[in-house]
Amino acid sequence: MFQGTGSDVGKSLLVAGLARAFTLRGLEVRPFKPQNMSNNAAVTEDGGEIGRAQALQARAARVAPSVHMNPVLLKPQSEIGAQVVVQGRSRGNARAADYQKLKPTLLAAVLESYAHLRGQADLVLVEGAGSASEINLRAGDIANMGFARAANVPVILIGDIDRGGVIASLVGTKAVLPQEDAAMIRGFLVNRFRGDPALFAAGMDEIAARTGWPALGLIPFFPDARRLPAEDALALDAATLAKPQAKLRIAVPLLPRIANFDDLDPLDAEPSVEVIRVRPGTPLPADADLVILPGSKTTIPDLADFRAEGWDIDLFAHVRRGGRVLGLCGGYQMLGRSIADPDGIEGPPATVPGLGLLEVDTVLAGEKRLVAVTGTADGVPFSGYEMHMGVTEGRGRARPFAVIDGAGAEGARDEGAISPDGRVIGTYAHGLFADDRQRRHWLARLGAPPSDLAYEAGVEATLDALAAHLERHVDLDRLLAIARG
Repeated sequence: MFQGTGSDVGKSLLVAGLARAFTLRGLEVRPFKPQNMSNNAAVTEDGGEIGRAQALQARAARVAPSVHMNPVLLKPQSEIGAQVVVQGRSRGNARAADYQKLKPTLLAAVLESYAHLRGQADLVLVEGAGSASEINLRAGDIANMGFARAANVPVILIGDIDRGGVIASLVGTKAVLPQEDAAMIRGFLVNRFRGDPALFAAGMDEIAARTGWPALGLIPFFPDARRLPAEDALALDAATLAKPQAKLRIAVPLLPRIANFDDLDPLDAEPSVEVIRVRPGTPLPADADLVILPGSKTTIPDLADFRAEGWDIDLFAHVRRGGRVLGLCGGYQMLGRSIADPDGIEGPPATVPGLGLLEVDTVLAGEKRLVAVTGTADGVPFSGYEMHMGVTEGRGRARPFAVIDGAGAEGARDEGAISPDGRVIGTYAHGLFADDRQRRHWLARLGAPPSDLAYEAGVEATLDALAAHLERHVDLDRLLAIARG
């Protein structure tokens, strides 16, 4: 199990790289994260949803993602509450204080999923959550030491030298942990090192001497990590990658509860495209070629925030200038005439006006749709997935965005909506731009030069490069020995 001295120390990335490295050694590997918190989720083959990081780790291990790889997923809906997803299915919503009481009841499902994966694999790589030293949350813990102790899994502790204070972080973790928890830790890694490794040799020795844990690797910064899908919304805080020579500018307002934001990654990878992430307090740029309204975990509250920022005024001006708009999932719902939440799924029951750019209305009701899809849009094939609550209907559906291929008794069906002038599009299909065929078609329609970017092949090549990087800088043989006890 890989735990961190804090959030965003690289746990997800290292587990993905190790999954690929050990898979290339011929082992059957499975990733596992007992409890995750993210609105960036993935659809699994067994009909549920898990954190996007575990889906990437499954890909690194060259296996299909399963709900058992992330049995508890928390999807934030407010500052103090989240939807609780257990083994791929929603169990309702819980405020933070209530969830602390709920956690111990979820341990059985966590251990059941872990046992399921152990039965399939030579090696299970477990990712912790947040910080190992959050002793204020230790009671009933299922994400870090509570799980490690219950499942008797050895722990490797990761520190991030790039943020500074890594010696204090690692040594301090040992100091605050109860003795029984600290005894689970069998070694440490220092991640994101820059410069001459010899200059930190004494630091590694000092950590080992003060903790009694062996050093298992000093891992240099891996710049190509940006080529892999990020799970944590912290990635959105990074500055927009400026591309002065870009031929196409795409603006994306950063909604407070943005979901499935990895839809943007393939566009970021295009050299001729500049994706401008518009933060609160900043207007939508007047020279954008396309505005994308992204997915949202809570559509009605995010629409209210969209209006509060004045982005609705900017969007209407963009449309009057002849600009194009794409709404993805929750963004699609916002573009319609109304959104109704009669059962209070997102908050108090309400019906609110939408932006009115598409002739559709949405009712947030029924079962959540979680399914991989293939189809054609504007005559061009694509593959992706749907992950949404609600049913959207109206006259705009007579001008569908796509035709989804039939599956079982469902048959082929129209999907999405297009405005009469063709400039505003809404769809429930995620993953459009990861499909090279569909992304190239969009760029050509918007006037960008032809692209030969093979996005998915690039992700595979980056996972291979990350595995090779870890082979060079981590004692993988010793990790295996620790795992085998």
